[in-house]
Order: sequence, then structure tokens, then C-alpha cells
Amino acid sequence: MPSIRRSTAAAAVLAALLAVTATACGPEDNTAAADGGSAAAEQQHKGSGSGEDGGKDGGGLLPDGMPTSLDDLKKWQDGGWKNWDRWARKATDFANPIIKDHWKTDRLAKAEAAPDIGVRATGAGSEYAATDPEPRPVTAEQVGRPYHRNMAPVGKIFFDSPKGPMVCSGTIVEDPAHPGRSNLVWTAGHCVHSGKQGGWMRNIVFVPSYNDNGLPMNQVGSAPAQEVTPYGRFWADWITTSGEWMNMGSTDSGNGGSAYDFAVLHVKPERGGGKSLQETVGAAAQVWFGAPSADGISSLDAFGYPAAAPYDGARMMNCPARPGRLTMQEGTPAMHRIGCTMTGGTSGGGWFVTRGGKLTLVSNSSISSNAHTWLAGPHLGAEAQRVFNGISQKFANG
Repeated sequence: MPSIRRSTAAAAVLAALLAVTATACGPEDNTAAADGGSAAAEQQHKGSGSGEDGGKDGGGLLPDGMPTSLDDLKKWQDGGWKNWDRWARKATDFANPIIKDHWKTDRLAKAEAAPDIGVRATGAGSEYAATDPEPRPVTAEQVGRPYHRNMAPVGKIFFDSPKGPMVCSGTIVEDPAHPGRSNLVWTAGHCVHSGKQGGWMRNIVFVPSYNDNGLPMNQVGSAPAQEVTPYGRFWADWITTSGEWMNMGSTDSGNGGSAYDFAVLHVKPERGGGKSLQETVGAAAQVWFGAPSADGISSLDAFGYPAAAPYDGARMMNCPARPGRLTMQEGTPAMHRIGCTMTGGTSGGGWFVTRGGKLTLVSNSSISSNAHTWLAGPHLGAEAQRVFNGISQKFANG
């Protein structure tokens, strides 16, 4: 089917529509992305995939495109989101209206690991000079509990995909436009957009310090909400990822797009409230763009919630390791690679060093060996900084 191009008027209708919904329903029913389809947003997302056709219809929320009435929006929230026949692909087509109580504790517990992007371990990238020998596996360690006292910025990202509810990991990061009041979350691009063969995931939320006391997964679904979602659920109202990921990335196996497999979410609380995510949680990590390549970092710690066997997604884990380099395709930046046994669900989880006495993010989990003996994550260079700056500036006056 031919691609449907949004007019400025249609975008204005959506903005007004969502603003009216927020006012009519009160703070607990606020919908997301009130300005998500604006012409200004389209300009700000040039270079983040907004200019490509993608071969899929950029249709947005409903089969006929973006909703044009409150009735359309209600249909989406009542189950219209399950229609994947028209999968929104382009950067400007992102929309993620809040569906109150969609992610109850029992549904959170049923979410499976995001697509496990694996590559052949032996010889991976060995034909490139900027690839170091395969690292030895490092057994993941449990993070001290409660998580909000030991690694507060880390949490889980939940989303709906054509294959059902899935989960990744993410990190609250500082926002230079709002010091001490950030609403930004760092994760992997494949946790929010499926790359060249698909589009945006749906109903994307971030849960900081998920399952704070590390209950066994068979108890999580029936546990009190304050134990599973101690700070609540935060819905993405805008997301940026790299154009390289959207045009090259694959959720089937690692490739050149993996070097650009990062994304930044701007979030808002499901039940409203005046405090930012950072103020609510009391912590955020700084991001180090242009950090030394992997061979220039003596050690780092990778965090996440592995959800594929032998793990079940209930507990936050950590791999302390020394990184090496992995190049997936000629002409793409060398990725960081560490020995680590964490599995699917770890995707998007932050890799940290301490810089200036502060927790500092230098990468995120992107791909692993098929045998789960190592993880690799992108080097955060100029493209990552451009993606980050774009979403920070978009909400600078908010």
C-alpha cells in the first residue's frame, strides 16, 4: 500500500485531540505524545529515520492513520492497538497513548524477553582489525536488594510486539535541559523499534527498580504493586533512535546496525503528578559520549534483568568485566564487548563506569553470542549524542 504522509493539519488535530483527552479524563488518564505528531517534531527528527519510506506504511495508530477523533483514540485504548496490519515505522509516526492499568503486575510478570539478537561466537568480527579476541564468560552476579538502594536508575522496559508482551532493560539518565529533573530513559533501539523489517513497538513503559526486593517470578504476578512497581509505571511520550538502526538493524541477528542500537525515551507517569522521573526515583546516571574505545576502558559493569533461560526476569543482575572491541561490519564503529552470561531481557541495560565520582553510562546491551558467553554494546559517539540532544532539546521548554 502507498505510504500515507501526514499533513500539518492532521498533526494539529492529533495534538489538540490528545490535549483534550488529558483535560477531560483528569491526571490519571492522561494520554501521551500530545505534541508527538507536530510539524516541529518532524523537523527535529530529521536524521533519525524520519525521511525514509521504509517500505511499510507509516500509518500510525489505526488502519487509516493517526486518530482524528476521541472515538478513534478510545478504540485504540479498547484494543485497536492489537491491529499490526499497519505497523507505524517512521520516526514521526511514533505514538504511545496511555492505556491505564494495561500493565498490571500479573501482565508485567508474563512479558517475555525481547528478541534475542545473537551472533556466532567463534570468529565473530575476526576479519576486522578493530576486533579483539573473544572474551571469557563472566558469570552474572545478583545485585543487592532492595534495588532502589543499590542501583536505583536501572529498571525494566515493557512493550507489546506482534509476538506478544516483551521486556528489556533501561536506565534513567541525566538531562542537561532539566538538571535534577530528567524524564529520559536510555535503552537499546531494538527494544522500541524492530529495525529495517518492522516498526515501533506499542504500549512502551519503563518501571524503575522493578521487583524491588527480588521476589521469585512465580510470586511477582500476585505481589502487591508497591513491591513490583515501587515508583509506578512511566509511559514513553516520545522516543528517538538512530536512522542507522531503523534502516539497517535486524532483530534476527547482529549486523552493522547493531553499532547504532541505542534509543532514548521521554516518559511521563501513568497516573500523572508534577515530579519528574529523576525526582521520583532520586537518581540518574550521566552519559559519557565519546568515551575511549573499549580498549581504553579498564573495567565496567553491565546491568540488566535477564529473562531468558536460565534466568526468569525477576532479578537485576550485573557482569563486572574488562571490555574489548567487536566490529560487525566494515565502516561501522567498533562495539564494546565483554564476557557475560546474561541472556535476553538484558537488552538495553546500561554499561557503567565511575567518572568524577558519578555513575556514568558508556553503552547498553545490544547483541550476544548464541551461547550467551558474551555481550556487545554500541560505542556512544557523535550519532548517539545527536539522538540524545534531539530529544533533550525537544522537551527543553517543557
